Amino acid sequence: MNKVKILREQKKLTQTELAEKSGISLRTIQRIESGSRLKGYTLNVIANALETEPQNLFFTSEKEISIERAKEINLSALAGLIIPFGGIILPFILTYNTKDVYNKQLGKNIVSIEIIITTLFSIALILCPFIQKYFSIKTPFFLYVIIIFLVLKLIIVIINGKSLNTKKKLNIKLKTNFL
Repeated sequence: MNKVKILREQKKLTQTELAEKSGISLRTIQRIESGSRLKGYTLNVIANALETEPQNLFFTSEKEISIERAKEINLSALAGLIIPFGGIILPFILTYNTKDVYNKQLGKNIVSIEIIITTLFSIALILCPFIQKYFSIKTPFFLYVIIIFLVLKLIIVIINGKSLNTKKKLNIKLKTNFL
């Protein structure tokens, strides 16, 4: 496993920009980011393009990948159960105070999920009175929405927590990270 994608995103470079900066083909960058081995000339060129040492492009062992901070960020998402928008604010602060690149990437994925969930929840709460009136629902409909939101948030945090413990990566994440 290599850190090329993580370092490239940290430098805010696209694959095409990295290919141009390093002088190697876009296809080679894609192969390397998907897991191909880095060695020789390609290793040195990419390290120079990313302004780092060649040995910094690799995780030396599974033990080196410490995800304790990512676990804290994942658990901090539960702050949204008590504090409005706390599920975004606290993980966001923890993510951007994280120095480790891998944990920061995991944190960004967690915050992205929380932003989507909170946005959908807010929209649902805004629509509750209209839905209740349209369908002539006698019980307070917003309570159902709140309960569903709380259960959904708990399920996502539990599933991602288990995944972080076993596979050291998130099980529930967006395909594209917008942070």
